[in-house]
Amino acid sequence: MSDDALVIFTPSGKRGRFALGTPVLTAARALGVDLDSVCGGRGICSKCQITPGYGEFAKHGVTVSEGALSDWNAVEERYKSKRGLIDGRRLGCQAKVQGDVVIDVPPESQLHKQVIRKRVEARDIHVDPSVKLHYIEVAEPDMHDPAGDFERVSNALREQWQIEAVRADLAFLTVMQPILRKGEWKVTVALHQERDSDVPRLMHLWPGLYEGSVYGMAVDLGSTTIAGHLCDLRSGEVLASSGLMNPQIRFGEDLMSRVSYSMMNPTGAAEMTAAVRAGMNTLFTNVCAEAGVEKTLVMDVVFVCNPVMHHLFLGIDPFELGQAPFALATSSSQHLTAKELDLQLHPSARVYILPCIAGHVGADGAAVVLSEAPERSKDLLLLIDVGTNAEIFLGNTERVLACSSPTGPAFEGAQVSSGQRAAPGAIERVEIDPVTKEPRFRVIGSDIWSDEPGFDEVIATTGVTGICGSGIIEMVAEMRLAGLVDASGLIGSSTQTGTERVFQDGRTWSYLVWDETEQGGPRITITNRDIREIQMAKAALYSGARLLMDKFGVEQVDRIVLAGAFGAHISVKHAMILGMIPDVPLDKVTSVGNAAGTGARIALLNRAARAEIEETVGHIHKVETAIEPRFQEHFVNASAIPNAVEPFPNLFSILTLPDLNFNSGHGGEAEGGRRRRRG
Repeated sequence: MSDDALVIFTPSGKRGRFALGTPVLTAARALGVDLDSVCGGRGICSKCQITPGYGEFAKHGVTVSEGALSDWNAVEERYKSKRGLIDGRRLGCQAKVQGDVVIDVPPESQLHKQVIRKRVEARDIHVDPSVKLHYIEVAEPDMHDPAGDFERVSNALREQWQIEAVRADLAFLTVMQPILRKGEWKVTVALHQERDSDVPRLMHLWPGLYEGSVYGMAVDLGSTTIAGHLCDLRSGEVLASSGLMNPQIRFGEDLMSRVSYSMMNPTGAAEMTAAVRAGMNTLFTNVCAEAGVEKTLVMDVVFVCNPVMHHLFLGIDPFELGQAPFALATSSSQHLTAKELDLQLHPSARVYILPCIAGHVGADGAAVVLSEAPERSKDLLLLIDVGTNAEIFLGNTERVLACSSPTGPAFEGAQVSSGQRAAPGAIERVEIDPVTKEPRFRVIGSDIWSDEPGFDEVIATTGVTGICGSGIIEMVAEMRLAGLVDASGLIGSSTQTGTERVFQDGRTWSYLVWDETEQGGPRITITNRDIREIQMAKAALYSGARLLMDKFGVEQVDRIVLAGAFGAHISVKHAMILGMIPDVPLDKVTSVGNAAGTGARIALLNRAARAEIEETVGHIHKVETAIEPRFQEHFVNASAIPNAVEPFPNLFSILTLPDLNFNSGHGGEAEGGRRRRRG
């Protein structure tokens, strides 16, 4: 213990002892401190900024020496020289503990600033839940009839509701007798029956006629966000929705980081399981409090999630999902009790988890299919659930194909120099004047454009902090449209583009969007590496869709539906300019928001939908992109903006992209291309 250093985080007050050489970010994760890290501690995103304190801290009973953290390193120096870093700040993934230290986590480095964008979409659902209420009048016991009280309840249900047989959990039996007597043998019971062939299960009873309701939760358990919708199981109404950050983020921003964490730590999977279950209980508490509903009245829960989250939530080590052939422990739907998952709800509450489709297409993909029903579409529908790992479906009444495509986290702000998650102050809309090359933008939390009067006043509390996913898509597309970027993704020089906003940045050029460094704020730029990251992400998305079209034997689709919380905020025109999606008329592209959450709600409120999606999933043909030679061919072509070979006639009928090549003349230099020597 004497060799360990005391690390204290503020404002949370969390503290613990760690071995010398432990990165601050690792210590924060171990203690559950709210410290952001979009890149998972790889020194790429620079979101984990911290401020160490030195000197005597009487409040904490510790004195911090100047050498309490490792020396400033090259990664931090590079970040400060390119984007600026407030004096005294360090990067949590680079600074290592060398002695007792007090670490302050500034507000912009805290995860909870995330804006939860998942929302419930309006949709007509036939309400036929698994939990229903039945009022019964039970025969009183007497000396001549030795039957038990449970048997009397069973007889009443048979005679009065034609329910031939029931069973009950021990939790029901332990409270049954006093309630029967309190109600003078007249009670209301809650019965759970998922399928008509199932024996119904007694879950709860109330004395007399219970005129209230029972409730269910539809939960979309995402790798970044958990979104829950509390529903009245009698009316189908959504009473409250709430979301929170997935607590597992401290173990890794992306799914493979979490798989790696479980591989490298003997208790890693168990830690992540405990974290996500604790987060789930926090979500349930929050959403029930918002609606004024007792958690003990929540009797049915439906979960949708990707395969890695599926396994970690169930307590299954996701090791096999981290390597080919990406084998699931089970792809079947799960029928469990809340107690088995440590969920603090009604003692007899039931849990249903939709089936997974394949190793990279999970229960959330099944929920999207349930919500949007491509198997019922008369025209050819391309359905894309946009996320870190895009899930893509192509189909009609004839057949449905599915694949997953590793788009990575670039669309969510990771691996982009000025990128960030959607939060107040993040640039979300962009326009660039094709003549002056001057940008104008809007940030989350403001309806005023940056060149309009009153912008500075509106953003006074948040500032301009970075660029979120929808803003990054619009920024790169606008740069292509304005002649700042050529089809290969190369940013032209200041001479080639005719603007001083383009500046020399090492061996390539970058575009200056916003600069507040003199006021202590950020310098927001788009670098050629940023363009490359977006090219790789959009090429993966397009290639997955194009591969399914090959398998279907078609050159075009009839319509495209973008799903996912992020998909709802994408500008269709800008996505088409980038070449993210196949060419169709823009009015044939729609966004449906969080379709996975909608699918979860359908499965919660309509028990027949559960059997329906289980059957549908069995008929979906999964295409594995990793073993398809044409995927790489499509990927190479789709790396161009919008595409090296596809004609995109619908797009070019409404706009013209500049015909540019910045790989020659005026000192233009391309990554991987021929570079001229500079004297």
